[in-house]
Amino acid sequence: MNIILLGAPGSGKGTEAKRLAAATGMKHVSTGDIFRAEISARTPLGIEAESYISKGNLVPDSITVNMVKSRLAGVESGLLFDGFPRSIAQAEGLDVWFKETGRKTDAVIFLDVPDEKIIMRLVYRRTCSKCGKIYNLKTLKPKKEGICDECGGELLQRADDREDVIRQRLESYRKLTEPLVSYYKKAGIFHAVDGSGKPEEVDLAVSSLLGINK
Repeated sequence: MNIILLGAPGSGKGTEAKRLAAATGMKHVSTGDIFRAEISARTPLGIEAESYISKGNLVPDSITVNMVKSRLAGVESGLLFDGFPRSIAQAEGLDVWFKETGRKTDAVIFLDVPDEKIIMRLVYRRTCSKCGKIYNLKTLKPKKEGICDECGGELLQRADDREDVIRQRLESYRKLTEPLVSYYKKAGIFHAVDGSGKPEEVDLAVSSLLGINK
């Protein structure tokens, strides 16, 4: 299968993608993770991407689509997209590439979460600087403040998790990404799931929808 997870920043796409990938063997494709790695390495792509991401804006479509195609060249397993596509232009670029490579999108899962809940999730989110494990200072606290339970790394707040940046990200999402709902509804592969519950509840709903037994 080739699956796309849609939803606003903080809707839980990354968490659900990791669960699905572990259960199915699909390759988890997160443009956000790829960009953060490039930013950390201070590559030319990373520096350019950071100029957009740090302000809550989306990285230009041409950069994103070409990066995804390059990263996935030769991959034969099913693909699980998390945070891509984020615009109609990116969706069209993915469709063209899939047609060229004999693939298709089997399902698009939209994680529906109210804006205010998203803001609360992200403002209190902390990420381990070493292993990337995610915590929440309200709902998923580390055993020791500021320290990762898994590897002992320092927990940091991402620059784009400040409330002012989050609201800008949500505005960008509405303008560019929400139209994807209509795009995929027309294709007949769109499914909405309530993403406001606990991760295990969301995972059960998504897995049931896809016919995955866990």
